[in-house]
Amino acid sequence: MELSGTILSGPEYEPIEGRIVLKNGKIAAVEASATDSTDIICPAFVNAHTHLGDSIAKEAGRGLSLEELVAPPGGLKHRLLADASREDLVASMQRSLRVMRSGGTGAFIEFREGGVEGVDALASALGPLDLEAFVMGRGDATVLDVADGYGASGARDDEFSAERAAARERDKLFGIHAGELDAADINPALDLDPDFLVHMVHAEPLHLERVEDRGVPVVVCPRSNLVTGVGVPPVTDLLERTTVALGTDNVMLNSPSMFREMEFVSKLCDISAPEVLRMATAAGAELAGMNCGVIEPGRAARLLVLDGDSDNLCGAHDPVRAVVRRAGVGDVKRVVLR
Repeated sequence: MELSGTILSGPEYEPIEGRIVLKNGKIAAVEASATDSTDIICPAFVNAHTHLGDSIAKEAGRGLSLEELVAPPGGLKHRLLADASREDLVASMQRSLRVMRSGGTGAFIEFREGGVEGVDALASALGPLDLEAFVMGRGDATVLDVADGYGASGARDDEFSAERAAARERDKLFGIHAGELDAADINPALDLDPDFLVHMVHAEPLHLERVEDRGVPVVVCPRSNLVTGVGVPPVTDLLERTTVALGTDNVMLNSPSMFREMEFVSKLCDISAPEVLRMATAAGAELAGMNCGVIEPGRAARLLVLDGDSDNLCGAHDPVRAVVRRAGVGDVKRVVLR
């Protein structure tokens, strides 16, 4: 199988005119050559932080604080999850998964509530869909028997040292929310020696130094932080110190659209288009050990083909900037995930 057009190639997403040869689910070759195709080919997105269970409660809880919305165990989302049938939960998650796929997402990292049963429900929702899921389970440590890692809610909610130890014993990832509401839970989260942090809106100089010293990756979700009124993460400062990936967070608050997330962070922060595209692709893939996010030989064939001749993209002088700041689901021509 071959794809041709303007290829956003390699770790720097350098635009080259040429073709990609796919074989046995992987990129076999990337070749520069003349082509008549106006397609733009980039890596499929890796959404580095989702809460897909929230799909049962889109736009619920208007006017509530962050803690009233999502804090366990009594936050609105947790009450709605507890009341939902497994059938409704699976069906609603599957709808969001279809939205993600149609919008160019090929893989995602999910913080999955509900313990073992919650992980099983997501597996059922994935069903025939070919998205790659990296599932960070919640609940007691037995969830690690079926999940890819443990996704802690935050150090203000519990101590989590037992879960951290269990993840380490099983050689699985441990991620934790930190610095979303304020800075109080950042040092306790870092004390757990996590594999990655989520949010870090209120990171202070000391926290940034600790992140840099330990090489801890961070996932940021700027649209979510704006909706909940907690502020804007210091994305530029974080990028100077560590790997930063991009996620869409709770489906309750935002659609799981990486196009919208990229445009938002690109226009809100002083970050180059290639850096934003990396946050939306390779950074999340590296965090979860996925072999995608970059177009180069040997990588998994998880690719997004955009119509460069669409009314929206035609005339774009910088294809990387156009993908990051302008493109949308209406420009998607094909999503290759196998």
